[in-house]
Amino acid sequence: MSIPPSSALKVVGTKIVNEQGEEVVLRGAGLGGWMNMENFISGYPGCEHQIREALAEAIGQEKSDLFFDKFLEYFFQEEDAIFFKSLGLNCIRIAFNYRHFEDDMNPRVLKESGFKHLDRVIDLCAKHGIYTILDLHTAPGGQNTDWHADHGGHIANFWNHKDFQDRVLWLWTQLATHYKGNKWIAGYNPLNEPTDSKHTRLVTFYDAVYNTIRTVDPDHAIFFDGNTFASDFSHFGDAHKQWENTGYSIHDYSSFGFPNAPAAYVGDDEQKRRLRRSYEKKRQWMDERGLCVWNGEWGPVYARAQYEGEATAEINRTRYKVLKDQLAIYKEARLSWSIWLYKDIGFQGMVHIDLSTPYMTLFKDFLAKKHRLAIDAWGADTSAVQHIYQPLYDHIIQEVPEQYRNLYPAPVWKLSDRVGRISRNILMSEFLVREWADHFKGKTEEEIDAIAASFKFANCLKREELNTILSEDAKA
Repeated sequence: MSIPPSSALKVVGTKIVNEQGEEVVLRGAGLGGWMNMENFISGYPGCEHQIREALAEAIGQEKSDLFFDKFLEYFFQEEDAIFFKSLGLNCIRIAFNYRHFEDDMNPRVLKESGFKHLDRVIDLCAKHGIYTILDLHTAPGGQNTDWHADHGGHIANFWNHKDFQDRVLWLWTQLATHYKGNKWIAGYNPLNEPTDSKHTRLVTFYDAVYNTIRTVDPDHAIFFDGNTFASDFSHFGDAHKQWENTGYSIHDYSSFGFPNAPAAYVGDDEQKRRLRRSYEKKRQWMDERGLCVWNGEWGPVYARAQYEGEATAEINRTRYKVLKDQLAIYKEARLSWSIWLYKDIGFQGMVHIDLSTPYMTLFKDFLAKKHRLAIDAWGADTSAVQHIYQPLYDHIIQEVPEQYRNLYPAPVWKLSDRVGRISRNILMSEFLVREWADHFKGKTEEEIDAIAASFKFANCLKREELNTILSEDAKA
């Protein structure tokens, strides 16, 4: 593969610059749901480790390995890189799971196979002039309280066991050694969306991972997420004084872009003020110190005709309005950003799997059941099951005094979110994992290949209005 020369990027003050000292604004998307699969992106219940175990039990390890390897192969190929570059976008944040590089029962033994697809996609992006940022989305024990940390619970035990943290230091030694000198990698994002309930352990870990990376790779930029899902830097103090060539990542999701928004979004002055205030609050610590801000995730979710029917077009018109107003704020600051996300089964992606593909046909009824039961946390519509869970919410409110109800990560998780995460998204989803896997029973290797091939670019539809908005902004 012929890869063109690149100019290495680094962080200087508030800016990302190239080797000539010229400012570079990174605009792109997250490659989520790929080397870190997520339920709402890829269409399964629960967590990735659960479906991998269930599929091996259902059809055997060999066929299970075939599906997941082909899924990784087809999810991002040269056609994807060509399309992405055609929009004028220049950076992809690659989310990956630590399990690709080591096993829990065989820790600190590098699985070289983990580099197979990661190298391939980094090189494909480089070939077409696209920078990449490496995002450790899942850490041993779970660095946050959500499904995408792939630990299956609601306690972020990464912060409670030093060995989990030491294993991540070991992993970043392997990664930094492997990618040292690759100028098409814009930087490392060592830990996605941490939720350290004590706040101080995160800064201590960032010190350790910074020094670990710098020992083997003094050149690549490092982007640190804020605490509480990349929203809170209030406990960072003067830690930045020890870190060079480092930027700071916010995740700027707006509730206006999701179901159950606080109000219908019309883009009036008050709503725009709320958009701006939420954004400015997240980056306040950096602005007070003259530091570089990167918006590592943001973006609305979209209605789907098979679920929202005639309301789909109007819902999405509103969501695009939120998107445009957020972009207008970012443009003022020349903010680098990575929208969430590039590809999925139809909820948020720039491209999404056609409903006529083998995967979507096979899981049509199951996906409708998942939607009705609201077992995915992201953008869930709980209307069909609210009457089931409301008595549980009411019971807790009745029995727990108000001063004890707000458990971390409040306020990001309200009481209803905590109850929903544990009862719907963890407990209920566990009962559906084997049902998902059993759809593959009796399938030949050729049929399994075809199911995985549903994720090929040729089998995807483009979210045209979203892509036009992003492209116009990038090219401007």
